[in-house]
Amino acid sequence: MSDSPNKSDDELAGTEQPFVQHLLELRDRLVKAIIAIGVAAAVLALYPGPGELYDLLAMPLVANLPKGATLIATSVISPFMVPLKILLMAAFLIALPVVLYQSWAFIAPGLYSHEKKLVMPLVVSSTLLFFVGVAFCYFFVFGQVFKFIQGFAPKSITAAPDIEAYLSFVLTMFLAFGLAFEVPIAVIVLARMGVVSVDKLKEFRGYFVVLAFIVAAIVTPPDVVSQLALAIPMILLYEAGIWAAQIFIRHTQAPEEAEGGEKAS
Repeated sequence: MSDSPNKSDDELAGTEQPFVQHLLELRDRLVKAIIAIGVAAAVLALYPGPGELYDLLAMPLVANLPKGATLIATSVISPFMVPLKILLMAAFLIALPVVLYQSWAFIAPGLYSHEKKLVMPLVVSSTLLFFVGVAFCYFFVFGQVFKFIQGFAPKSITAAPDIEAYLSFVLTMFLAFGLAFEVPIAVIVLARMGVVSVDKLKEFRGYFVVLAFIVAAIVTPPDVVSQLALAIPMILLYEAGIWAAQIFIRHTQAPEEAEGGEKAS
């Protein structure tokens, strides 16, 4: 009878210690990620500076405004808060590889070898695709959209966009294009998890074309340029996802799945 409480305490201690260790490791990983973001923010604050970052972000719009027109601030603190928000956003994007690495280092020890083959390529490729989507939006879409919109503006109207409204528009567009470029990752994950087969994905092509244009019409401004600029890449990336899913499934099978496939053949 006297041994049972001690045994119970030992069992509790045995289960509590790993949990505490996981929490400590999670804390350390989060601290390292926050430090990376802080270092990136400090560097950007020194060069090029918050104001210059906003000027860089506003360049596609300013280039298409009428001569002499500028952006305006309708709030007293906007000239301070808006560049600061952009600074933090840029710092997070720069430090994103470190953040993702810390996340990967935390979950990797609990994964099987074939699961590591599955997760790491997806993390890297999804990050790169998101950056590509944001870059495509900034360097190509913004210039075309603002030029198209300004072409419809009456001569009697002087455009003076608000800096907070512009920041909100930019973030929405960046998020829309960044996520749209994740279509291949979504296709690969769905196929690899067995939610839908590759053959079904091929049959869904026609429906996805319609879906892509519906999504583009909802999340982009009501102009043909931005809608086509979002819908067409989504359709092409869907096809790329189908092709990549077939290769990915073949190279990330668990040992028992591979053995079962060989026996079946």
